[in-house]
Amino acid sequence: MPLALLALAVGAFGIGTTEFVIMGLLPEVASDFGVSIPTAGFLVTGYALGVVIGAPLMTALGTKIPRKRMLMLLMGLFVIGNVLSALAPTFGLMVTGRIIASLAHGAFFGIGSVVAAELVAPEKKAGAIAMMFTGLTVANVVGVPLGTFVGQSMGWRTTFFIVAALGVLGLAGIAKLVPDVPKPQGVRLRHELAAFRNTQVLLAMAMTVLGFGGVFAAITYITPMMTDVAGFADASVTWLLVLFGLGMVGGNLLGGKFADRRLMPMLYIALGALALVLALFTLTAHNKIAAAVTIVLIGALGFATVPPLQKRVLDHAAGAPTLASAVNIGAFNLGNALSAWLGGIVIAAGLGYTAPNWVGAALAASALVLALISGALELRDKRRSGDGHGGRDHAAAPPPEAVPQAVRESVPAAS
Repeated sequence: MPLALLALAVGAFGIGTTEFVIMGLLPEVASDFGVSIPTAGFLVTGYALGVVIGAPLMTALGTKIPRKRMLMLLMGLFVIGNVLSALAPTFGLMVTGRIIASLAHGAFFGIGSVVAAELVAPEKKAGAIAMMFTGLTVANVVGVPLGTFVGQSMGWRTTFFIVAALGVLGLAGIAKLVPDVPKPQGVRLRHELAAFRNTQVLLAMAMTVLGFGGVFAAITYITPMMTDVAGFADASVTWLLVLFGLGMVGGNLLGGKFADRRLMPMLYIALGALALVLALFTLTAHNKIAAAVTIVLIGALGFATVPPLQKRVLDHAAGAPTLASAVNIGAFNLGNALSAWLGGIVIAAGLGYTAPNWVGAALAASALVLALISGALELRDKRRSGDGHGGRDHAAAPPPEAVPQAVRESVPAAS
C-alpha cells in the first residue's frame, strides 16, 4: 500500500479520537458545566450534525482546490475546533468548538476516500479505503481509551488539548506523504450533484444513516449503561472502550476484505447480525462478561459495514465521486446524531439506560431492509440490461480528461 495511506490514517486517527472520546467523558463534562447526561449528549449530536452540514459544504468549497491542499486546510480547521473545545468556559462554547472541529470531518474522509481509492488498482479500492479508516478504528483502541483515562485523571480539557496536537501531527503527515495530485480537470459541481440522481447512491446513504446509527444508539450512552447497569467501576470504561475499538479494527479490515469480493452479502450478514446483537444488549448489559463480549461484537459488526457502503457510493457515483463520498460520511454522522437524540429521549422518558439498545436494533433492522431492496433492484437491473453492470448510472461521469494523468499512471504502479 502507498505511504500516502499512512498519512491519511494518521489524520483519521486524530479525527476518530475527538469524535469518540467524548462518550467516555460525558459524566465529567456534564458535571463541570452543571448539565444532565442527556443534555451533555448534545456534544455528540452537535458534532454529528456538524459533519452532516460540513461534508457537502466544505467539499463544495474545495472543488477548486487541489485535494492535498484541501486536506491540509481541513486538518487546520480541526485543530482550531479542538482548541476552542479545550478552552470553552461555557457549555455553549464547548458545543461550538465541537461543531467547528466536525466541519472538517466529513470532507476529510470523503476526499480522503477518493484519494485512497485512486492510489491503488480497482480491485483493491475497498481495501485502500479500509486502510485509511484503520486510523479511525485504531483511535478507539489507543486514542479514545487514553483520552478517557487522561480526562478522568487530569481533566477533560487536557484531553482536547492532546487531540488538537494529534491534528497538528496529522497535518504534518499529509504535507509530507500525500502526493500533490492535481484536481481533475473538467469536473464541475454539477457533475458531482448528478450522482445523487442514482437510486443506488441514495439507498447506500440511507443504509449508512440507519446502520451506523444503530451502533451509536448504544455506544453514546455506554458509560452510564456500564456503570449503572452492568456494575463496572468508572475506571473500567477505559478498557471497555478498548474492547469496542478492537472490534472496530477487526470489523473494518474484514469489511474491506470481503467488500472487494462479495459486497452485498457482506452487508446482509453484518446488518442482520448487528440488529440481533443490539437487541440482545438489553439483556447482556446486566452481566459484566456478557456486556464486554457484546461491546466487541457491536464494534466489529458496525464497522464491517463502513468500507462496503463507502465503496458502493464510489462505484455508483463513478466519475464524480468526491461530493457523494463526503456526503456519505455525513450520513454516518447523521445516523449518529439521530440515534444519540433518540437514545436521550428514551432515557429521559424513564425507560432506563438500556433502552437505547432497542432504538439501535430497530435502526439496524431498517438498514437491512434497505440493503435487501437495493440488492433486489440491482439484480433486476442486471437481468434487464444483460451487461453485468447492474444498471449503474453513468450520467455523472465526466469526460475522460477529467481523470488526472498522474492518477492514471499511478494505478498500475500501485497494483
